[in-house]
Formats: sequence, structure tokens, C-alpha cells
Amino acid sequence: MSQTLVIAGVQLLGRESADIVIENGVIAEIGTGLSRSGARVIDAAGLVALPGLVDLHTHLREPGFEASETVLTGTQAAAAGGFTAVFAMPNTQPVADTAGVVEQELALGEAAGYATVQPIGAVTVGQKGERLAELGAMAGSRARVRVFSDDGFCVWDPLIMRRALEYVKSFGGVIAQHAQDPRLTEGAQMNEGVVSAELGLAGWPAVAEESIIARDVLLAEHVGSRLHVCHLSTAGSVDIIRWAKKRGIQVTAEVTPHHLLLTDDLVRDYDARYKVNPPLRTAEDVMAVREGLADGTIDIVATDHAPHPAENKACEWQAAANGMVGLESALRVVHQAMVQTGQLDWADIARVMSSAPARIGRLDGFGALEVGRPAHVTLYDPNVPGVFTEADLHGRSQNSPYLGRELPGRVLWTIHGGVVTVDGGALVEELDTRAARSRSL
Repeated sequence: MSQTLVIAGVQLLGRESADIVIENGVIAEIGTGLSRSGARVIDAAGLVALPGLVDLHTHLREPGFEASETVLTGTQAAAAGGFTAVFAMPNTQPVADTAGVVEQELALGEAAGYATVQPIGAVTVGQKGERLAELGAMAGSRARVRVFSDDGFCVWDPLIMRRALEYVKSFGGVIAQHAQDPRLTEGAQMNEGVVSAELGLAGWPAVAEESIIARDVLLAEHVGSRLHVCHLSTAGSVDIIRWAKKRGIQVTAEVTPHHLLLTDDLVRDYDARYKVNPPLRTAEDVMAVREGLADGTIDIVATDHAPHPAENKACEWQAAANGMVGLESALRVVHQAMVQTGQLDWADIARVMSSAPARIGRLDGFGALEVGRPAHVTLYDPNVPGVFTEADLHGRSQNSPYLGRELPGRVLWTIHGGVVTVDGGALVEELDTRAARSRSL
């Protein structure tokens, strides 16, 4: 149940320290020396307060693939990582290409209570790329879908892509493109380059991503609509987005934590935890996407949390599924890749992992710590490094590339609409979500 909370002595963006009072699920006051009779006080000295994190790219797998993840377990993983809202990709079974399916996903998230679940609708029926899905019906549903994607598949047909961009323009929607030319990546197993040549594995060339992005930014310019590029991974892609933004094209882009830190050299051991789409790229690409995130060419960090059961990873490389879990580790990885390197500060982290994703997805009530706004808060200790282990994972799958790796920091509290979901670093196992559900209706 939502309770009155006083977060005491926390480092608030733009000031040394402050207290935050939360009442009835809303930020009631921000200042110093604040108190409330009967309130629970969280001693937050030394912690950083961030607006609750928002992930624009999550695979929750339900309905249809509950062996990998459910909405409940996926949002528990989200809360553990400091996320208070996740956008759920449509590659479920059935595909989220109708108002009925997206409303089901919304309801499952409301019932779980750990994070707000905002469904993403498919661009095409069944994600088959042949005809547009019911975009208007999903937008007008109770789920109020504003982001549409065939993620996992590229909207390859330029006419369908143009029509989709035209359609969503009428209600302020955005097409989130999985940029991958399917003909250039048939049979691809990893990044095309020196390592793939040495290992004898079929390569996934950078141009397969870059050519689709180049086409789509021009289509977006022609139509005057919004385009979002998922999981940008190459230096050339950064250059194209930078050019498009200078031209005034309405394009945004995301990068994953793993593309900010990991390289294709890790594939040498054939550990399928490192198999992902788009693949891990070169060290030069990693530096380029870091620079792109730092200078604003890339707008946000998104996890592309992609859980798989153990049998889909504990097999030979060619047979293994693509994807990594990433919700629990995302903030810590970005801390290492971007804050410890001096390329971003905590205000930047709030922007790329909260306010900008909420803005792109048209998700109201998220992305800022301000009086009168819903109390979505992440309290992070940046000074406690630790080895990432299975105990840090709270979803159904454990296909994390960070197991055994030392990462900085730790999420100590996550507060979703005034409800504490992570308490002192521990996931709250049983939530009374009645207050949270009533506020979301």
C-alpha cells in the first residue's frame, strides 16, 4: 500500500542534497529539513535520486512464451534494476497487433504492480511485413499505444514503412525500426569483421544496419513523421543519425548497455550469452556509440531485455537464440561505460534513461522529480561496487553477459507511484497494488 515517505538527505540533480516527501503516491514537497508525522524515513545520505527509470525496449514474452518470462517476473526484474516503466515489445504469441492483445498486456502489468507496462504495437499483422496492423485501433484502445515496432524483424518493404510513418503521424505516434537488411544477414552469426573471419562464422555486416537507417530517415523526412531507431550498434549508424538530425529530420535513436561496453572479441569462447541481435561490434564501434550518446546524437539507453530459457543458450553457438537479459544490470553498466569514463553525469543519466524515453514514448507522469508529479523514484548508491551474480537476477531467465563481472553501484530503492518495490536493495516479494492500480486507471 502507498504510504507517506520521507527520503532524507539524498543527492538531487542540480543540488547538493535534499529531502523528498511522498504522500498518496505523489511528490508532495522537496526541500531540506522536511518531516511528516508518522512517515517512514529513508536515510538516503550518499545516494543519488533519479526519476524512475523508463525502458523503451523490453521483451516480457507474455502471452505465449512464459517459459522465458512473464509480465510479473519481467517487471520484478525491472524494479530490481531501478525501472518504474517498461515498453513491452510485440513479439508475443499471439503477436500484439490488435487492441485486444495490447489491452491484455496493459492489464497484466497493472495486476503485477512492480512497474508500469506500456505495450508497443506491431507495425504489420503477425510481424510478417505484408500489411499494416490495426495501428489506429491500438492507438485508440485503453493501452493508448504510441510506439509501433516489428522488433526482431525489419520493416523491409519501403512502401509499407512509408504507409506506417504516414498513419502514425495522425496521432503523434512513432515507428521504432529494427534496422537489419534481411538479405545481407542471411545465416549471420556475429559481427562481420576480423573475429568472424578467424572463427569461420558468417558475418552480420555493419552496412546491413546502416542501409536501412539511411533509407528510413529519408522516408521520415519525406513524410514528416517520427522515426525511432532501435539498438544502434555501428559507427556508421551514428554518423547517419547525426547527419539526419542536423538536417532537421524527426529521428531518435537508442543504444543498449551491452553495445556500450562489450565487443565481438568475447565471441571467441563461443559463450552464447554473448550472442545478440544486432551483434556485439568492434571496439571502434563501442567508442563511436559512446560518443554518440554523450553528444546527444543517440537519445536514450534501452535495454533490449531478451530472456531465454537455459536450453536455448546452453547449446552450440549456431543453434543458440539471440538475446540477453538486461534490466537488472542496465544502470550499473551505463554507470561503468559512461559515468566512470566522464562522458555523462547523473543529470545526463536521468535524461537518457528516464525523461527522454518517456518523451519519445509519450508516457505521461514519468521522467521528472517535481512536486505534484507521480512518485516514480530510483535511489542509487554509486559507491558500492560488486560482482554481478545470479542473485542479482529476478526474472525467469539468467542469460546475462555480466555474470561474474564486477560492476559499480547498486539500486537500493525503487518507488513506483509511491509504492516501494525495492527496499534497501531487496525486491519486495508481495505488493499491495490496490493504490497503484487505482492511480493507473
